[in-house]
Amino acid sequence: MDILIATDAWRPQVNGVVRSLESMAKAAGALGARIDFVTPRDFNCVPMPTYPEIGLAIATPRAVARKLEQGYDHVHIATEGPVGLAARACCMDRRRIFTTSYHTRFPEYVHARAAIPVDWSYAYLRWFHNGGAGTMVSTQSLARELSERNFKRMLRWSRGVDHATFNAKAQVELDFPRPIFLYAGRLAVEKNLDAFLSLDLPGTKLVAGDGPERKRLEAQYPNARFVGVKSSAELAPLYASCDVFVFPSRTDTFGIVLLEAMACGAPVAAFPTPGPLDVVGASGAGVLDEDLRAAALAALRVDREIPLRHARTFTWENSARQFLDAVSIARGSPPPARRPGEECDFALGRNVARP
Repeated sequence: MDILIATDAWRPQVNGVVRSLESMAKAAGALGARIDFVTPRDFNCVPMPTYPEIGLAIATPRAVARKLEQGYDHVHIATEGPVGLAARACCMDRRRIFTTSYHTRFPEYVHARAAIPVDWSYAYLRWFHNGGAGTMVSTQSLARELSERNFKRMLRWSRGVDHATFNAKAQVELDFPRPIFLYAGRLAVEKNLDAFLSLDLPGTKLVAGDGPERKRLEAQYPNARFVGVKSSAELAPLYASCDVFVFPSRTDTFGIVLLEAMACGAPVAAFPTPGPLDVVGASGAGVLDEDLRAAALAALRVDREIPLRHARTFTWENSARQFLDAVSIARGSPPPARRPGEECDFALGRNVARP
């Protein structure tokens, strides 16, 4: 199957959406699917208000239509920005079946930045996603939450982790006082970094990433160590060598960094919110607590073999199978039969590595 994915999130952005799309597409190629992208790189862009590092594409349905003329079997719209809107309008005008995916708690993010009522944003998102044949979500909690907000036709598409890059062998000696509590991700208001950086913790708070909040956070928390944006190859040693990975966000729908950290053996400390509850849950790979300091200190006692073992249940190959299954279901076809050892636990939205 040839699939065109429309996305507003793309390089040079470094985030979970971009990593998810790229990793899934690569794995899908090995399964016989061809996935291509229409992205902001195909258009002129203007800086996004309050977040100028992100470019907003000046996209048009006509430009997307030219891409569709290359003969794709299916269109998947990954984001709700200008590229996604242009792709949606093109598909609606041409009566083409399309699916969407819900990656980001856009209403909560917008409210945090501009105080726009959450219900207004959800009304827009309902209109956007319910026009398609199905909306892919990463977790059971998110599917339930969106269904309660009258989103229709939920489809499950979980995520994976690159075990060749993220593993315990990446461990190095970090020149910081221990214990080392690590955060990796965007430095933005919706990531709730103050909840981590304000904690009274021993050792070192290490922050990898960049974003509009970096200058404020560096000024407000001079004792934390900010090391900037890191590639996957550079992040792996930080994950493998820290003592605890702290995830203070309350708004992420999944948290790819949780998988990456666990795949390197780092136990997780997080709030018991959707995302951590689905990815870590009762696995024992971390500690979820409304008292984030208590969670971080308790996570120091977690056997590192537990997060390693839990992370092995998530692979990009199974994520790609699940994505392709969701496309088939949305198009009215049953997902393809699997040979023994290739099953994907689609109903539960989990990537399960079968022996």
